[in-house]
Order: sequence, then C-alpha cells, then structure tokens
Amino acid sequence: MEEFLRRAMETHGDTVYRLALCRLQNTADAEDVYQDVFLRLLKQNTDGWDEEHTKAWLIRVTLNRCADVGRFRLRRPVLPLSALPDIAVSSTDEATELWEAVSRLPANLRTAVHLHYSEGYSTAEISRMLGIPAVTVRTRLHRARIQLKNLLGGNEFEESI
Repeated sequence: MEEFLRRAMETHGDTVYRLALCRLQNTADAEDVYQDVFLRLLKQNTDGWDEEHTKAWLIRVTLNRCADVGRFRLRRPVLPLSALPDIAVSSTDEATELWEAVSRLPANLRTAVHLHYSEGYSTAEISRMLGIPAVTVRTRLHRARIQLKNLLGGNEFEESI
C-alpha cells in the first residue's frame, strides 16, 4: 500500500495540488487538501485500481474536499494566483494576465477551465469526474471563454484559451 501511495503522489500529486489551488486560491488550504486527499487514499482499498481510476478518484476527492473547505472556511483574504511564484504558468505577460483573469472566474467555471486547459481532459472525461452532463461542461467552458474575453478586453487573448 505504501508503494501505491508513493507512486500516486509522484504521478498525480501535482494535479491534486494545482486543482486545489485553482479552486481555493490559497496555498495553505491547497496544501491541507493535498494532505487530506492522500491520507484518504492511504485508507482506501485500492486493490485492482488502474492509473485512470486512481486519477479520477483523486480528482473527485480533491473537488469534494475543496467544497468542504470552501463551505467551512472562515472569511479571510485570498491571495490571487499572480501572487504565488511557485505556480507560474508561463513567463509571458499575456499568459500571466490570462491566468489572473481565470482566477477571477466563478469556481465552477474555473474548475472546468483548469481541468480542460491545464490538465488536458476532454469534456467527456470532465463530465464523468464531476458527475455532470458533458453538455454542462461545454457550457461552462463557453461561458468561461466569454467572461475571459470581457475581462481581458476583446480578441487579443482569444487564441490563448
């Protein structure tokens, strides 16, 4: 079991952390979620799990844990993603501005954008992970693109998304 956990942390740890950070926009909360998710994995019976099942389980538990933290979090200031040097998406000013705009989207749109564009999941895969219809995922991505276009002031960044 320890070997399975170690391999899961090495393979999927960055995804869990980035997703938690994307949802919560707070490094301390993201680190707590990361730890909780892998502690829960340690307690799971993982016999017969393949890599795809493991990753889907980790993402689902991460999203659930983020929702728990969001529900019970005390009101406190949240750091914008631009203030976090360890998660620099790209060194270009355009990409930095784009991801700052993504951080201002509502959580459900931000999650869809993160899973699709950062993690590379298809809308069908995101649909299964979130337990929502694929058309809802596509709608969220479409709405996110519209909001990003408005936030960024036009077509200049449209190809980056």
